[in-house]
Formats: sequence, structure tokens, C-alpha cells
Amino acid sequence: MKKVASVLLSTLMAASLVACGTSTSSGTPSAAPAATEAPAAAATEAPTAEPAAAATEEGKVLNIYCWNEEFKSRLEDHFPGYEKVDATSGKIGDVTVKFTITPSTDNAYQNKLDEVLPANASAAADDKVDIFLVEADYALKYTGASPAVALDVKGDLGLTDADLANQYQYTKDVVTADGILRGTSWQGCPGVLIYNREAAKEVFGSDDPETVQAKVKDWATFNATAAEVNAKGYLMTSTVNDAYRVYSNNVTSKWVENGKINIDPNIMKWVEDSKALVDAGYTTTAELWSDDWNKGFYPEGKVFCYFGPAWLINFSMKSDDAASIAAKGGWGAVEGPQGFNWGGTWICGAQGSDNPTLVAEIMKQLTCNESVMADIVKKDSDFVNNKPAMEAAAKDDSYAFAVLGGQNPLAMFTAGADKISMSNITIYDQGCTEEFQKAMKNYFDGNATLDESLDLFYKGVEEKYPELTH
Repeated sequence: MKKVASVLLSTLMAASLVACGTSTSSGTPSAAPAATEAPAAAATEAPTAEPAAAATEEGKVLNIYCWNEEFKSRLEDHFPGYEKVDATSGKIGDVTVKFTITPSTDNAYQNKLDEVLPANASAAADDKVDIFLVEADYALKYTGASPAVALDVKGDLGLTDADLANQYQYTKDVVTADGILRGTSWQGCPGVLIYNREAAKEVFGSDDPETVQAKVKDWATFNATAAEVNAKGYLMTSTVNDAYRVYSNNVTSKWVENGKINIDPNIMKWVEDSKALVDAGYTTTAELWSDDWNKGFYPEGKVFCYFGPAWLINFSMKSDDAASIAAKGGWGAVEGPQGFNWGGTWICGAQGSDNPTLVAEIMKQLTCNESVMADIVKKDSDFVNNKPAMEAAAKDDSYAFAVLGGQNPLAMFTAGADKISMSNITIYDQGCTEEFQKAMKNYFDGNATLDESLDLFYKGVEEKYPELTH
């Protein structure tokens, strides 16, 4: 072991006094909001030099497992004292940071975690996983595992209720199992309805958010408005799958109850509404992220609205293409029929890590330090998991989104984040969602009856999870 924990944290403390609240990033992303100054953040204490966990030595290598480069960029740009070495490694003090990036395609990332985490405690020191990242759809698979594969954020890593006080509750609920918090996140992903301003002017005579919100205020109104929109040559949404998360985030029961597959009434409401919209020609059954889905990002695609969080607005709507609606600031945002959440990334410490103090410090800096998080809002256009930082940004016109024609939607996101509930998540959510959408496409396209499609769904889930019945 190269350094005792207290020496490492002293190094971090000295670096943070210089770097906290600044960024090593050379510039904002092309789709980032036009901003000149960060919102005034409340005073934040410098990192403590006291070890966050009962460890006397730290490892030489901090191994981080993830599925893309998002967390790597946050660590590189915002963690005090981080030094980038190359595309997959860096340094924090005298600790080497190594990223192992395994794409999620074909479940490859989860398969990798399943391979290495159970035996992590007995792995060679330089090979031990220290941090791994998870998404909401499968977070409980790892935070609720028995025996545990993720460290207790409070009991093992020493973070306190005071450290976590300004985080949105739902972000803690996602990674809490049996009352134990086993992860933290720097971001929140509340969503809004994103509408085509030119279409709104053509259909409603105005692109004012109040006018548009009145036309999409609930699902009955939304579906009636689809007829108006279609009469002017527009699809209401690019695909039925655009609205799925809005319905599924507002369920009152779980996908699996007492070992039996359960379909919540709100999920069936999505099926009913979607079938009617498809049959009327008001939307399609295209897959998310497909070329057909992307067409609506351009004027000739003739799509009225999408649903999404800040990351979709700023990074997924082709704002770097001069021909897109986003590049011209042609989108607007309203709350829509219901609040919802889409996405998010959580940091988990791995059982068996020989760097618990550094893991804790990374969690503190990137998910609890208001100054650092305010800088993430400014530099990366993330909606961060810190209420004071987001409330300040919501009141600051310099945080207007260029994609939204100068509109600052952060007040909507902030209000939505407080209403999100993730109390009905299970370890089966990803698989159930994938099988349900796949099965219902047959129904929407007229290739199967509803009962036949439901049978396909049950069969697919029971093959994936043999322990379940219906």
C-alpha cells in the first residue's frame, strides 16, 4: 500500500481549496446553456482531512467500472486535484485511477459486474473494483444483493445525513435496500414535455408555454390535442415509446408482487392510449434511438413533441447539426400531463475495495459539495442532485437553454424532482419493461391481439426470470 488514508485526504483537502468550484474543462458542450457565471452557491465547507472510513491504508489503484464515459468526464473535470493521464486513466495524489468501460449492449456491462463483484474481496490488490456505476432500472440488483456487493454509504464509508441532506429523496430511494443506502448520485433526471415551437404556432396560434401546457395538461387533453396536431400534418409524438416512461413512473404497484408478474393499471393505460393513437395515425411504433425516431428532430420530420430530461434536450436532439430544430432554438418545454424521471447514474462503492476513504471522498465531492455541483450545472448542463444549487440556477436567466430558444426550464425540473417517487422499483424492472414494449409492438402494429401480446410478454419474462409466475 502506498499511502495512509489521512495523508491522501490531506492532499485532497489542499487541492480542493484551490480547485473546488472550478473546472478543468476547456469549454462547455456545444449544446450547453449560454452561461457566463455560476449561480451564487451557499458556502460549502472544505473537505475534511479526517478519514471517511476506518482504514489505515489505501490501495495503489482505484478501479472504476462503468458503461460509458459520463462519470469519467465528471471526475476529470470536477474532482479537486484529479490529473488526467490518458483516455482511460488518471491520478489522484499518488493513486492511479483506472476506468474499465464495458458498453451496456446485450447486457455486457451487467454481465461484467456479475463476474467480478462476488469475488472482489479476494481479487489481487491492484485488480479490486473500488467503484461501479448503476442505472435505476437495475440498481436494486446490486444494492439489494445478498451477500452485499455494494458498500453501505453511511456505515462503511462514513457519509452522514448532513452530507446527504440536500439531495433529492428519490435519488436515495433508488439505491436503498432494507433501509441501507448503498450509492449516491450527482444528478437528477426529472423530465418535461418538449414541444416544437413552430408546430405550436401553426396549430394553436402561439408557442407560449402557458398556451401549450393547457393543451397537454392531462392525458385526456393530450390525446384530444393529438387530433388537432395531426390535422396540421404533425405526429403528436415520434413513437408510442416516447410516452412510456411518463406512464411507468406513475404506477401504484410493482412489476413483481410476491413472486408474480403484475401489470399496473397505469401501464395498461399506456397500452390503451397508445393503441388509439397508432390506429388514428397520430404516432408510430418506432424504436427509441432509431433513425425513424430521430426524424422528428428536424423540421421535415413533423413531430410535435418528445418527453425527456435535461440530458435529452441538451445532448440528444441533434443540436450540433445546423439543419436541426434544436440548432435553431426551436423547441420549448412545459410540464406535460404528468411528472416523471428518465435515467440517472449512481456511484456505488464495491465490497472488497481497498480504497474506501477515496471512494467516500469522491462521493462527497461529486454528490454533496454544492460548489462542485453548481459548477457541473454550469459546465455540463446536468441537472444536479442538490436542491440549493438547482434552485439558484432556476432563478438565473444565464441558465437559459439555447435548444429551447432561451427558455430556462430548470424551475420545472426542480419542481418535478421533488414529486418523483421510486418506491415501486424492483430488480426486474429492466427485463419487464423490455419484454412488455417488445410484446405490445405486435399489438400496436396489428400483428397480434392484446391477449396474444400479453401471453408473449409473460413468456418472455418467465424465460428471463424462471423464478417468476403470473
